[in-house]
This record gives sequence, structure tokens and C-alpha cells, in this order.
Amino acid sequence: MNNNPSDKDKRDWEQFISSKDKLYDKDLKNIEKKNVRIKSIDLHGCTLENANDIIYEFIVQSFTEGIQKLIVVTGKGLHSENEKNPYVSRDLSILKYSVPDFIKKNKKLMGMIHDISEAKIEDGGSGAFYVYLKKNKNI
Repeated sequence: MNNNPSDKDKRDWEQFISSKDKLYDKDLKNIEKKNVRIKSIDLHGCTLENANDIIYEFIVQSFTEGIQKLIVVTGKGLHSENEKNPYVSRDLSILKYSVPDFIKKNKKLMGMIHDISEAKIEDGGSGAFYVYLKKNKNI
């Protein structure tokens, strides 16, 4: 075995670690192939606080029911009035950004979640995201 990597290997490695692309999670492949139980929720029109309360209950209830995939529709924030207020964060006040951020910062919810990713165009595209739940061992 050669312990000295080639220049090409070094360039490939540098390109790999500097890439912002997420690695494909091969465990999700198994979830997508079998009969997946899916639920969806639409948060259009919710306030930030209300949306966080709703999504918390929705994820906990879905996990309890053994649901594997959630589709969360937040909208793209195009009609948000928050952009007019200079004292409010433009991104974090829009559900598209704040709801996933709320979920990722909640340890209890993340204990139930396998992955979060942007939705396919047919499920809402950049105005929605998927939440893949772990298997509930109590079912």
C-alpha cells in the first residue's frame, strides 16, 4: 500500500471537503423503496410562534403514529410583511427558514428525526421540506 497520495488524489480530496453538497444517505434509500407512511402539513398563514407550536405537536404525533416521512409546506416567504420591518430578521422571520431552524435546535425533536431535506418540486419545491422520522421502537 502506498502511503503517498498522488496529486490528483489530493485535488479530489480538497474538492470533496470544500464541496457544500450533502452526501447521499444510503439509509434513506431503504425508506424510499418500501411502503412509506406519509403525512403533510401546510403552515401558510401561521405566525412564527404558532408555526413552531404546530410543527412540534405534528412531529411528536407523527412519530407516535409510526409515520416515516413528513412533508412540511411553509411557502417561500414571498408575501411576508416582515421584509418591511427593519428590526426583524429578513430570513429568520420567514417560516421557510425559521421552522427548519426551530426543529434542528430542538433536541427532543431531533431525537425522532433521521434527516431533513428540501422537497421535490411536486411536493412544494423550495417552499417545502421533508422530515424523515426514525422508527418508533414502541410501536
